[in-house]
Amino acid sequence: MSAHALTSLLPLLLLTFSLPCCGEDLFKAVPFTKPAEFTPGIEGPACDAAGNIYAVNFARQSTIGKVSPDGKGVVFIELTNGSVGNGIRFAPDGRMFIADYVNHNVLVVQAGQQTPTVFAHEAAMNQPNDLAISASGTLYASDPAWDKSTGQLWRIDTNGKVTKVAGDMGTTNGIDLSPDGKTLYVNESVQQNVWAFTVLPDGSLTNKRLIRKFPDHGFDGMRIDVDGNLYITRYGKGTVVKMAPDGSILQEVDVLGKQPSNLCFGGPDGRTVYVTEVEHTRLVSFRVDRPGLEWQRRPGQSQR
Repeated sequence: MSAHALTSLLPLLLLTFSLPCCGEDLFKAVPFTKPAEFTPGIEGPACDAAGNIYAVNFARQSTIGKVSPDGKGVVFIELTNGSVGNGIRFAPDGRMFIADYVNHNVLVVQAGQQTPTVFAHEAAMNQPNDLAISASGTLYASDPAWDKSTGQLWRIDTNGKVTKVAGDMGTTNGIDLSPDGKTLYVNESVQQNVWAFTVLPDGSLTNKRLIRKFPDHGFDGMRIDVDGNLYITRYGKGTVVKMAPDGSILQEVDVLGKQPSNLCFGGPDGRTVYVTEVEHTRLVSFRVDRPGLEWQRRPGQSQR
């Protein structure tokens, strides 16, 4: 077969690779790391292009841990100046962004490096918690005030400029963007609401609307798959729920511990979900039917 023919078949091969295999055991969690390798501050998982999983507070507070695809972890970064990370996101170019909730910063680590620098700072933040990133690199940060059960949202432009885009909210936590970038979703942990905003061309938000209110248990992290479905950690219930954009519940997964704090998509095909679980201070994983949106946006992945 010619090189041209192989190239033309690549998108189809990648799409086929992203589909579930016959008999694959989906939506069933298994332990991925040993208990107690992380502190109870385990949070913010994110995967790089090589399949490594990063999460905050490995071995001790103020670290970023790096866990290889076979489950072996090491300290990747030691944060300084009292910083403690929470949410982590990767840009398509390999830069790592870290929400530093102690010092009201968003930190950045350049691709191939291990030294974080301040990308954005805003003293008016309560504590930047979780991050979402658009295809163009614009960040959005949830910002809860836990003691007041209130929260707000911030946009961080690609030049590091910080703008408040929503206030007067409950305890804002998990946050992510729809595949077309036109809808921003955010949940409120204490109020148990999931909201959607329309994202305007300038990055501002409008048309706030309630997608679903849950009757019990809190929320934490949230991620979106390539079809626009939301995966939300149910802190206190011990599950991850898969929810359609209209609020319909599609699946609920027991994650082997009552306190899942966040999740990300990874693996060779983007269909492995990794969950940070506080009760046993470990990562668990489960396979799903469709890849995560952030995984799909990496260079070389199929855009179907």
